[in-house]
Amino acid sequence: MSNLIVGIKKFFTNRNTVTVVGVVLAIIVLYVGYNMRINQAITPVTVPYAVEDINARTQITEDMVSTMEIPQSMVTDDIITNSADVIDMYTNADTLIPAGSLFYERCVVSRDQLPDSIILDYPKGYVLYNLAVDMASTYSNSIYPDNYIDIYLKVQNTESADGTVADDRIMVGKLLSNVKVLAVFDSNGNNVFANVEEQTAPVQIVFAVPEEYHILLRKAEYLRAYESEIIPVPTAESLEDEPGDVELSSEDLRNFINNVTAMTEEDLSYTQQ
Repeated sequence: MSNLIVGIKKFFTNRNTVTVVGVVLAIIVLYVGYNMRINQAITPVTVPYAVEDINARTQITEDMVSTMEIPQSMVTDDIITNSADVIDMYTNADTLIPAGSLFYERCVVSRDQLPDSIILDYPKGYVLYNLAVDMASTYSNSIYPDNYIDIYLKVQNTESADGTVADDRIMVGKLLSNVKVLAVFDSNGNNVFANVEEQTAPVQIVFAVPEEYHILLRKAEYLRAYESEIIPVPTAESLEDEPGDVELSSEDLRNFINNVTAMTEEDLSYTQQ
């Protein structure tokens, strides 16, 4: 037994032997590594692709997507490899995905990432309204998308040329209730809450109301003989499971606005309903 151990020690202490063993091991490692790389490159990967042309700003449905196998070597970092990451998403605003094309990350976005996503998020028959705001009127930037607010209106007479006011009275009241905020934008048109670490000041909130109330708000905004201010006020309605619909809160305010502005046939049809 001792002779065998001595023989093994001599074998491995021989420089020529060590060199040969090292070369053999290196060849084995290179061979195994090369084969692994080759197998990895040619092993097929299942990826989703478009079975039809998909236009920009289109929701991708299951029937628009199928799968195919491609070599692993063709899969780059920006190719989407999971169908679940495509279905129910949207094509980007500047993107047309042709039939047969793979899906790339920059081409597929969520609805919230679309530049015009707010137009997809309000009921049919409603009209968008953008209200100018600042840090004070949003309660230090405390009005968020999907919050519900009430709309108050403040009206007072403007001064005449000689500085006098014909009827020095101020009227303040709630005009609309249960208005859902769709977006809050900064001065560059960016979502104020898109980046919490670099939060910017709000200058505009966007919501949608029925056409009748949209016209009413526009009239209130453009009053000439009066100084008017449209005031957003957060409500506890945001905490409800099913917040109510937009409602008119003051017939007196509506009548006042209509009385000091011209009536259209559309206005008359609303008042007769």
